[in-house]
Parts: sequence; C-alpha cells; structure tokens
Amino acid sequence: MAEPTLMDKTYSIIIKGFVETGQAPHYTEIATELGVAPREGCQALRKLFSIRGLPGWLYPKVDTVVSMAPFNNLPTQYRITIDGEQKWFAQ
Repeated sequence: MAEPTLMDKTYSIIIKGFVETGQAPHYTEIATELGVAPREGCQALRKLFSIRGLPGWLYPKVDTVVSMAPFNNLPTQYRITIDGEQKWFAQ
C-alpha cells in the first residue's frame, strides 16, 4: 500500500480534529501533527484547500478552516448531536 501523501495526512488531521473536538485545528496544530514548522503547516493547509472540488473553504486572508464537509467550524442551523452530545455543526 502506498504511503499517505502530505495532503492525505492534512485532510485526516482536520477531520479527526472536527470529530474529537467539534472544531477544526489551527494550522499550527496541523503543523505539530505533521512534525513540520508552522509555516509549512499553513502551506499544507493552503495546498489542500486549493484542490478543485474539495468540499470546504478557508477564511479569507487568515488561513483558518471555515468548513470541511460534512462539518462547519461556524455555528449553523444544522446541529449534529451524537449520544446526547452536541458539539458539531454541519455545512
């Protein structure tokens, strides 16, 4: 099996962050997980979100995740509750 790419790892870190905490990790947290400098974590995040057809987007000019399907980092009217716990919002 092929090794996961940097984009695979970055995507996985974001989704894992949403699942575990209800919010997306900051690029500095992504960098820590990847074992790279913060600037490289930011570059990985930008590269991931530059992929055409990726169902998500960043805040303009601040490189913070707004949304990555199916999750949204901002409160929406679409609340997700699992086992009585509501800490997620959907797109």
